[in-house]
Amino acid sequence: MELYFPTEFGEQLAYCSAVVTAIIGLFLMFAPGYAYRFLRLQVKEGRSEAYAEARSAGGFMVGFGLVSILLAQPMIYLALGASFGVAAFGRILSLMSDRGSIALSLLLLVVQAILAALPFLYGLGYI
Repeated sequence: MELYFPTEFGEQLAYCSAVVTAIIGLFLMFAPGYAYRFLRLQVKEGRSEAYAEARSAGGFMVGFGLVSILLAQPMIYLALGASFGVAAFGRILSLMSDRGSIALSLLLLVVQAILAALPFLYGLGYI
């Protein structure tokens, strides 16, 4: 199996979303402390389970991104876009009900919406 780089513009956008997903996942897997600092989260002393959760979520993102890159199928891109869409919906719920950092949450909402739109629109055939 060889690494395939898409030739269509829409598929290139979906491919880039998968690459960004894998990169974010690698960051979460191998540097959960830095990721938590960026997200302004704290881990209680003596409770390292939070790092395990970040590494697990990062591993899921790496796996999903790599499968999307390697298989390069519209239905997989559709699943990637739908997953980020639901994550963006969760971020909207958090903005409405939690008392967090609005600026950071809005920035991450925009990132999640972009990462959702690119593969989702390609999977549906709009781009």
